[in-house]
Amino acid sequence: MWFMTFRIALRALARNKLRSILTMLGIIIGVGAVIAMVAIGEGAKATIRSQIASLGTNVLIVLPGTLSQGGVRTGSGGVNTLTDSDAKAIVREIPAVAFASPALRRGEQVVAANLNWGTLVQGVAPEIQRIRDWEVVEGRFLHDGDIESDAKVAVLGRTVADNLFGNDDAIDAVVRIRNIPFRVVGVLATKGQSSQGADQDDTVMIPYTSMQKRLLRITHVQTILVSAVSAERVQEAQEQITLLLRQRHRIGPDRDDDFTIRNLSDIAEAAQSTARVMAVLLGSVAGISLLVGGIGIMNIMLVSVTERTREIGIRMAVGARGRDIMLQFLVEAVVMAATGGCIGILLGIGSSEILKLWANWPTLVSPSIVAVAFLFSGAVGVFFGFYPAKKASTLDPIDALRYE
Repeated sequence: MWFMTFRIALRALARNKLRSILTMLGIIIGVGAVIAMVAIGEGAKATIRSQIASLGTNVLIVLPGTLSQGGVRTGSGGVNTLTDSDAKAIVREIPAVAFASPALRRGEQVVAANLNWGTLVQGVAPEIQRIRDWEVVEGRFLHDGDIESDAKVAVLGRTVADNLFGNDDAIDAVVRIRNIPFRVVGVLATKGQSSQGADQDDTVMIPYTSMQKRLLRITHVQTILVSAVSAERVQEAQEQITLLLRQRHRIGPDRDDDFTIRNLSDIAEAAQSTARVMAVLLGSVAGISLLVGGIGIMNIMLVSVTERTREIGIRMAVGARGRDIMLQFLVEAVVMAATGGCIGILLGIGSSEILKLWANWPTLVSPSIVAVAFLFSGAVGVFFGFYPAKKASTLDPIDALRYE
């Protein structure tokens, strides 16, 4: 029975090929738009997640506070209040903290033989590798002995290594920073761009003690990077760091903090929220086009019922029941919607791939979205085909046979 009904539905659709194709066009565009738009939204979310992950896991950034003189307040970092002993105390005394690293940074010209490159030089502790989740692909990273001895050693980012050494081995080579020779002990894995578009691989890392004494001649640190033991304890770590630093810096209860703590989890959540809103907006717009396609199916099916009134009367006269008539028209609607859905899936996947290659826009086609789009197209056929099918099944056979 089902097979016969399906054959009759295909034969009826084949009689008006152009009309059937134009009717399916709404579903094709709707499903294709849903898949392409959701792929764009998911690609943007994946890009944001990777950029945030490249900054490190569960990271807090402690910055110096502000200075107020004569009614004028400086911005963040206007007063030097942080030291490496603060970083050591944070790790030692706060259970919610896994790692902490003092950090200094300054743009410098790095020279190797007859080549030079302007880059960001960072003075850090070995713990920065765990905080930033940064792998070493050649050589080694900094260790505690380098910090204690103010060693003149450096770890290069991939961009710096490529520009200074090309395909040559950089390990044990000498680079000069302000005419001070540093021996290269490692090369970092590629990190890519940050969420602000900066090249994270365009950097040189040296022991923070070496940067303090040899390059900057200071005793304080510019920032302290902290990693909490888990994402759930980031807020707890932030509160405990605040209490500890206020105590260490002897800040009274009526005075403002002389430091600032930035929580990257908040930044990550804001970025993810923006991406989610964009994905929902794009999906909603595409869903409306799918709805319009469903209305087109209902419209054509109603026209088909009117045109085939005599055919319905003849079928009823020879014994077809109302549910047989309803099933036939319902199958026709579902076949149109499902066929349009399959073509729309191919169109959506192809469009997202073309957009990725042509516009270099990140897209991510999820199999679950493809499945949902196909099932939804079938559901559209059932929903919008039900009323015309029901109308056909309730026709009076005698009136149907008289219809001209």
